[in-house]
Amino acid sequence: MTQSNETTRRWLRRAGSARLEFGADYNPDQWPREVWDDDVRAMREAGVTIVSLAIFSWARLEPCDGEYDLGWLDEVMDLLHAGGITVDLATATASPPPWLTRKHPEILPVTRTGEVLWPGARQHWRPTSPVFREHALRLVEKLATRYADHPALVAWHVNNELGCHNVYDYSDDAARAFRVWLRERYGTVEALNHAWGTAFWSQRYDDFEEILPPRLAASHPNPTQQLDFKRFSSDALKDHLRAERDLLRRITPEVPVTTNFMVMGGMNPMNYADWAAEVDFVANDHYVVPGPQARDELSFSANLTGNIAGGEPWFLMEHSTSAVNWQPVNVAKKPGELARDSLTHVAHGADAVCFFQWRQSRAGAEKYHSAMLPHAGTDSDLFRGVARLGERLRELAPIAGSRRRRAAVGIVFDWESWWTAEQDSHPTDRLRYRQEALDWYTALLDAGVRADVVPTGGPLEEYRLLVAPVLHVVPAALADRLAAWVAAGGHLVTTYFSGIVDENDHVWLGGYPGALRDLLGIRIEEFGPLLDGESVALDDGTTGTLWTDRIDVTGPDVEVLARYRTGEQADRAAVTRRRVGAGSAAYVSTRLGPDGLAGLLPRLLGPAGVAGELPAELAGRVELAIRGDHWFLINRTDQPVDLQALPGAPEVLEARGVAVFTN
Repeated sequence: MTQSNETTRRWLRRAGSARLEFGADYNPDQWPREVWDDDVRAMREAGVTIVSLAIFSWARLEPCDGEYDLGWLDEVMDLLHAGGITVDLATATASPPPWLTRKHPEILPVTRTGEVLWPGARQHWRPTSPVFREHALRLVEKLATRYADHPALVAWHVNNELGCHNVYDYSDDAARAFRVWLRERYGTVEALNHAWGTAFWSQRYDDFEEILPPRLAASHPNPTQQLDFKRFSSDALKDHLRAERDLLRRITPEVPVTTNFMVMGGMNPMNYADWAAEVDFVANDHYVVPGPQARDELSFSANLTGNIAGGEPWFLMEHSTSAVNWQPVNVAKKPGELARDSLTHVAHGADAVCFFQWRQSRAGAEKYHSAMLPHAGTDSDLFRGVARLGERLRELAPIAGSRRRRAAVGIVFDWESWWTAEQDSHPTDRLRYRQEALDWYTALLDAGVRADVVPTGGPLEEYRLLVAPVLHVVPAALADRLAAWVAAGGHLVTTYFSGIVDENDHVWLGGYPGALRDLLGIRIEEFGPLLDGESVALDDGTTGTLWTDRIDVTGPDVEVLARYRTGEQADRAAVTRRRVGAGSAAYVSTRLGPDGLAGLLPRLLGPAGVAGELPAELAGRVELAIRGDHWFLINRTDQPVDLQALPGAPEVLEARGVAVFTN
């Protein structure tokens, strides 16, 4: 996997001193010309420095096949530049115009059940369609040529949220491209047959031309075929990103190119750790989904984005000032949450804070989605909060360009384990990979311990303690890497359903946890998924759900940290730890949740020499993040927090507030 920290990063093409950028998507083509001047005046009042422009403007830019209308965009670019506002200019290829789909319906995506996704929303295009690619690149070339030297242009914005609605296309175009991808991966059909285990259910292939995407089938499709289709689908979108990027770099080599990732919630089809090397700087969109861990999930996603970016500053391309429009119930943010959400991203490395969108739409599917300038106008609490945030970001300008300080603890995050662990025909369909990782992150926040969320290809060896929840896919090379790191003094913690399969989704034989069995000094013969409502009690007073393992301890140097107290597993090990060389390897065989992990963490952190960096009375109440010599204290509560125990900090951190100071 190509890692982002091996890539030479470029930030925005602009002169002047470093600053934290502030802005939004801007859609002037939704509004009459007389509104544009008011927009720029209000942007200046709010402190806006950058906008992402023309993201969904293809139908306006090219109203007919090969006929362009760019005069309005010229005027907007000039107007923004005159107002001191820079532009992240989109290639506008996210949603094809009606004339294109009418002439070429063969660009429309097809679902696994054979249904066509018709125009009327957005992203109705096949990532592998040569016809779509041709028209998209024609538009990109037109825009790049026209605006290459425009003084407002500071970056290119490829497409928009690639794969948000069209990642899995099962069309004939996709089938052809999938076969090409498989030939490149395996070389021969014999190698593919081995990797896919096609001896099962008489699936042996004689020719690549016989292979299809995993369309609707009579039963569960081949699991390795499903995994490879996920890999292929991520790569197909990455290939489109590269095609637009390469054209832009050829015409405007001095202008950096990015696209907005979606590291948030359950959005897992795109392997962003693999994509990061393809852009000049990482950008991300994030939206809060209500729930008991909502703000911890925001921090988790920002943290992961920062590590996808290799610790370098990144761009928060979209989030919301208040309510969104696409959840079942869309609740406005509480006072202070607009700033806290934004500054949490900054704490984890964002050097730009932008929203969807600048002016709240009057019509269309997102007219009830909040914006920087709401329906109520500038005379509104929301706009005043936006302006205060703009002022705060100006004050924090010295932070721009600084790197995040690495934590002692790393939470290992692996897209292929996420994809594979949640496939069908498994011991349980209740397992949620990201939730287990988030539970550990929350438990560490509650303990006042900083942790990085780091992809498997990242600098794992630089951490003292690694938590690898549900590390399901473990190729031999990764197993060897972890074993060597532990022997050299690293401390590994992993969980149920880890180490089970190799990169082909083939089970490691000899008992579970497979590739990690010898390192952990344990052996498990059968999985123990729990039914809904079932739980298991542990002798440390905690309760496990979702999963339980019948562990046989095989190593004489294995310490049992907790045992099951009830049920068929009574008196058997539930949590183990084995000393290995200068390090250790621990195993947690059930889902404990943040509360259950709280009592276990000290026994895992202690041997690794990891302790919190905050006074005990602040642990859990505030989150600590560090960039350069700046400490961010983020209030996780709805109550003021006394900070007098921390030298250099303000005396009180307001409810839902963020304090930033040097230490």
